[in-house]
Amino acid sequence: MSEHEDAVEQAKRTLRRTLRTERAERGASFAAERAPGIAEHLQALTEALGARTISAYLSMPDEPDTRAFLRWAATRGIRVLLPIIRADGLLDWAEHDGTETIESTLGVPQPTTDALPPTALDDVDLMLIPATAAGRDGSRIGGGRGFFDKTIAAMAECPPVYAVVHDEELFDSVPHAAYDQPVDGVVTQSGFHTFSRS
Repeated sequence: MSEHEDAVEQAKRTLRRTLRTERAERGASFAAERAPGIAEHLQALTEALGARTISAYLSMPDEPDTRAFLRWAATRGIRVLLPIIRADGLLDWAEHDGTETIESTLGVPQPTTDALPPTALDDVDLMLIPATAAGRDGSRIGGGRGFFDKTIAAMAECPPVYAVVHDEELFDSVPHAAYDQPVDGVVTQSGFHTFSRS
């Protein structure tokens, strides 16, 4: 790793730690209060794109809530794929059926349905991914393990990718390296924002 890349990684770790502390201090009630706005704008984005199959994730208690949106998607017959963390650090995907379990190593909520082949993502019209922070230039800081960066980088044709963050976690730019995959926009409780990147 070059000196520049090392500096970027350090800056990412520092900002990630700060924002995670702020999420923990605000607690689950803060995220719950904002859940209706997040769900409203996730729905609006899905409808604007005409998405019929999406990949999403089950949010942690202090993250922007995705469950209200997932319940809405189920009532509209929208197919939702959720990630399952593999032992090798990559992701499998499974259909959302309303059930979940807690992954033992990282404590991440996961679906209980059977894993699908990696090609299942080829049918996705929209990817919703978690983030600790995002920039209006398409930069994103994830959880630090690179699950979604690896997935996006491996896709031959990637659909629109939107990160879900609180308003306070959207900046002009966040520290990022060449191997960090950009997002096409973000969803917050105040709206969805699509970025135009050159």
